Amino acid sequence: MSAQPQDIWRLYPMAPSHLPQVLEIERAAYAYPWTEGIFDDCLRVGYSAWVVTNTLGEVQAYALMSMAVGEAHVLNICVAPEQQRRGLASFLLRHLIMVARAAGVTLMLLEVRKSNKGAQKLYDGFGFKKIGERRSYYPALDGREDALVLALELIGA
Repeated sequence: MSAQPQDIWRLYPMAPSHLPQVLEIERAAYAYPWTEGIFDDCLRVGYSAWVVTNTLGEVQAYALMSMAVGEAHVLNICVAPEQQRRGLASFLLRHLIMVARAAGVTLMLLEVRKSNKGAQKLYDGFGFKKIGERRSYYPALDGREDALVLALELIGA
């Protein structure tokens, strides 16, 4: 089966014009989605923010990362539910690592829900290691859920 034109991925810096589609994906993918204000703030302060679109310009996935003083913090990687398990998260994470390395970052950090085994497998495949836990970090149906804190050293890589 050959790829259709709409199956080809294009990577762009996230712009305010992407936010309606980003918010639609965010709300479809998460029980406790980020607000428009959070995305606005991330763009306003200049975080590394990216979208992947198909050739029709439809956002399929996005990622945001902050960088300061040699460290990067992956804030959000999200793939539209109907596009999951196609490699988009890996594509975005690989890009974030490249951006971080180019900026001289030596350590990448992120939090992941303790229950999110799929994301943990993704990060493990890139060499992220557990360095701690944040108790009651995420909202959950039964109150709060712990987060695993993962790190990836970029020195010499």
